[in-house]
Amino acid sequence: MLELEGVEEYNNAGALLGLDGLEGNEELLGALRRMNPIKRMRMMSKLANPGASSKGSRAEMEKHFAELPQNIKDGLAKGELRLADTIIYSIKKVSSKVTKLFETQDVKTIGLSSLSAARLPKNQALLVSGVYVLAGIPADLTPDNIIAASYGKIEDFPALCTGEFSLKANKKVIVPETSMTVFKTANNTLMPLGYYKLSNPRLIQDDILMECTVELGSMANLDAKTHIYVGLHGTITTP
Repeated sequence: MLELEGVEEYNNAGALLGLDGLEGNEELLGALRRMNPIKRMRMMSKLANPGASSKGSRAEMEKHFAELPQNIKDGLAKGELRLADTIIYSIKKVSSKVTKLFETQDVKTIGLSSLSAARLPKNQALLVSGVYVLAGIPADLTPDNIIAASYGKIEDFPALCTGEFSLKANKKVIVPETSMTVFKTANNTLMPLGYYKLSNPRLIQDDILMECTVELGSMANLDAKTHIYVGLHGTITTP
């Protein structure tokens, strides 16, 4: 049964509910009839006039409501789930020319990885709006010092700058093999350090295997302790 307690939070509520208009949508009409008159009027007004548009990655997520699994749509409509800004991250040592940032053996660890098994938890879906890539050299290879290292611009790591980055979810390409030069933003005052804004944001659903790879052509002059930080920035569904 459709409930509408959480719908008013979203400017694109019609897309969340899958509306092409009220006519023929018996489930929605039934939910409206069960409301008290004041709440029904407020909801009708919201559906007809969503007001000021959402901004940033939240607006991008609202455009992708139709792609969400039904259980997540229902959770948002009922107010059991909401949208929140987030960065899903991982830090890995550059031990070879190919570095996989999300792996099935990963365990969620604060400061090192925000995911376990390279998958989002159930009822979470992430709209990837942009990607951060930074690099650093810890004092040693203990977890504490890897976490505490200073992660900064990849311009200080020439071998990284000539590499390639890719991102996939369930084998579907989100970012194809792309030159790492897109993360060289140290001289761009309009862009955060190491940030690449996707022109075509993509949705990653829950319990889907994520693959994020940095591949280098050369490791010459790269410190053996070099680590890469990758952060997927966007909007996520969360309780």
